[in-house]
Amino acid sequence: MRDMIIPDAVHALDRELRGIFGARLQSLSIYGARPRAAAHAHGTPTAHGHDGPPTQTLAVVDSLTQEDLRGCARYVEAWHDAGLATPLLIAAREFERSLDAFPLEFGAILADHVVVSGGNPFASLAVDAADVRRACEVQARSHLLDLREGFLETRGRGDALAVLIVQSAGAFAALVSSIARLEGHASADAAADARHVERTLNLPGGPITEVTKLVGVHEITSAEAERLFPSYLDAVDRLVNYVDGWSAQ
Repeated sequence: MRDMIIPDAVHALDRELRGIFGARLQSLSIYGARPRAAAHAHGTPTAHGHDGPPTQTLAVVDSLTQEDLRGCARYVEAWHDAGLATPLLIAAREFERSLDAFPLEFGAILADHVVVSGGNPFASLAVDAADVRRACEVQARSHLLDLREGFLETRGRGDALAVLIVQSAGAFAALVSSIARLEGHASADAAADARHVERTLNLPGGPITEVTKLVGVHEITSAEAERLFPSYLDAVDRLVNYVDGWSAQ
């Protein structure tokens, strides 16, 4: 939980959801505030003219019907125009029962959320470390396979390799944050997560930090890509082996 200024659009969303669900709306929360703050700092405009990606919200309700969904659907365009993502609607206890299925995604919400109204639906919840480790391994192995395949598809061209690195940076940064969370060292700073993972793997030269800094960057040179890719691929390979052998202390 962190102190933050709640956007007026979120307060309006709260009123509109209460108009649809009434007393069945248990709580409304903002989540994913850390990546939004980083994007805002870079002044990245969205398709609707707002700085940074849309504000993400999660509503917990007693029950959810097709009529409720129809009622929400009428507001979606206005929500998007106000800089809001489509709210994540979850029935009571559905979030808790889904923690083992989505340990990284829902674990990130547990780690970075602000309750706007109602009680805190996450107060007594925690993600099992074994579920996080398993999900991290899937994420890491998938990233490694994607990088290998992507490298082959560059056909040895430096400009194509530069595109591959830049386009994969966001997924890699998410993987690094997941591993830091697995270690219990997730922070409010993605660069700090990267440095922690580098220390954990005893990786000199900062290749993890270099790639995670490319999130939001549109392009790099071919020469930079050819210099960076070998250490990037090696770092992902070592992450796979680390997560595969990880156990809670």
